[in-house]
Amino acid sequence: MWEWFTVNGVWILIASAMVLTTLLFARERIQASLEKAAEKAPRWIKPSASLAFWIIAGFILIVVATAVIAIILSREGVSAIITPQTIQQWLLEHGTINIITIVVSYLLYRILKIAIPEVVVRSVKIRGKGRRAREELAKRSDTLGSIITGTAGAIIGIMASFMILSDIGVNIAPLLAGAGIAGLAIGFGAQSLIKDLLSGLFILLEDQYNKGDVVKVAGISGIVEEVNMRRTVLRDLDGIVHSIPNGEVTTASNYTKDWSRVNLDIPVAYGEDLDHVIAVLNRVGSELAEDEYFGPKILKAPQVLRVNNFGASGIDIRILGDTKPLMQWEVTGELRKRIKKAFDEEGIEIPWPHVKLYFGKDQAPPVICQNCSRPNNAGNKFCASCGAKIEP
Repeated sequence: MWEWFTVNGVWILIASAMVLTTLLFARERIQASLEKAAEKAPRWIKPSASLAFWIIAGFILIVVATAVIAIILSREGVSAIITPQTIQQWLLEHGTINIITIVVSYLLYRILKIAIPEVVVRSVKIRGKGRRAREELAKRSDTLGSIITGTAGAIIGIMASFMILSDIGVNIAPLLAGAGIAGLAIGFGAQSLIKDLLSGLFILLEDQYNKGDVVKVAGISGIVEEVNMRRTVLRDLDGIVHSIPNGEVTTASNYTKDWSRVNLDIPVAYGEDLDHVIAVLNRVGSELAEDEYFGPKILKAPQVLRVNNFGASGIDIRILGDTKPLMQWEVTGELRKRIKKAFDEEGIEIPWPHVKLYFGKDQAPPVICQNCSRPNNAGNKFCASCGAKIEP
């Protein structure tokens, strides 16, 4: 077993190092998955589940250390080239600076991941002071923070890779030139992708909508679950998730930008006293705004705006009121319920369409032919069977 480990030490070291690096970068997701899996497990398993990640990482680290020892002690094959002297020389010339580059890059990314959301939150609060609800600022900060952090991480990773390649003797000039040519080719061949990215940039810069908003884009309405430079992800009321390329967003309708509105038409019968009806509606709106539960959701109490329309069955009275974002549907539903109860108590009629059905002129009874005793339609002058004249 040790001989096999010694002969294949280089490959074991490379594989285990890659696995360990992947675990460290995906630590948060792996730990979240383990915690989620432990929710359904017995209670005594849950504490050990939180340590599972570090146990796995520690085991791989032991494999890495063992592989390094096997390479140092080996005397033949590929590992014969790798001796303590060569390892020491490589570490002095390249290894130390490359390890420092990797560590500094990772630490810089972690620092930016913590600092960028705080900076974005402060910036958004300063720009939106006095104008925007706290929930709206939180959604804006979350959206911008995730996108800026991801972009910064990609830039740091690319720069660190080029620095390491350059240090170990790889000429990166052809790589940069090739990347430029490939970029031009991709640009010509993927114009729709460039359009999506540019549209996404303007969506974010102009603050058209953010994660958590209810919007209508490309003819689809739903709540924004994700928005980035390339696409917008919506989930509609049926739970269906729609992925919409930002290049297709020509018109974006945001139902929850800063504040929302109750816009409701209430029909009443033509025979009702409109002044009395308006007083009842305003009273119901004021009581709703003073409610312990619904009051904090309302920015401006729903009140009658005007007599809006003479309908086929009744008169439409329009009510308007302002609410916090996402609260307009809940407030509107409660307002309808309270208006119905108030109208029942006040004896105010809510009209409904009346339809009168007409089946045409009543038919006269048939006329019996005196010659053949056969029935004939009323108004016939001659019998349809024998042709005899029908006497009136």
